[in-house]
Amino acid sequence: MSKRILVILGHPSNQSFCGALADHYVQAAREAGHEVRELRLGTLSFDPILREGYQQIQPLEADLLKAQEDITWAEHLTLVYPIWWGAIPALLKGFFDRVLLPGFAFKYRPGKAFPQKLLQGRTADLLVTMDTPPWYYRWVYRMPGLHQVRKTTLAFCGIRPRTTLTFGPLLSSTARQRQTWLARAKAIAQG
Repeated sequence: MSKRILVILGHPSNQSFCGALADHYVQAAREAGHEVRELRLGTLSFDPILREGYQQIQPLEADLLKAQEDITWAEHLTLVYPIWWGAIPALLKGFFDRVLLPGFAFKYRPGKAFPQKLLQGRTADLLVTMDTPPWYYRWVYRMPGLHQVRKTTLAFCGIRPRTTLTFGPLLSSTARQRQTWLARAKAIAQG
């Protein structure tokens, strides 16, 4: 069954391995009959800093308004990003801060400990690169950059994380390993 998929590249460079993962995922999803839109954060024009927190409305730039439209349109999101310093890139964090706002992604409710999740009914996959061996990132560092996105961002807004693939260590990977990883990205896009 065809889905509406939004692919978000959280790496600032389209020429990165994350860019290649996004390209392969998009191609495979389209070949499988899915309707696909892309957000490549490095090409968007926006201030990634939420200047006043939620105390004052900060008008959204045109690219962020379009991003909200794309998120609303999507049934499934795929986020492709690297782990830097154990977490997500500042550009992706700034994107979340500016786009996933109260009234769009969640709604505070008087007397309730947790807000209403306004993006329910959507699912998400994560394709994540790192230079740390994934087993070490999981067992020693406890995966802060994955938990941040899956639990305290997506799930908080009602988006159900589905599959997470980690690719690494990227720094010492061979061309053959990278081709295998690209094939894995294509395989989940077709599913």
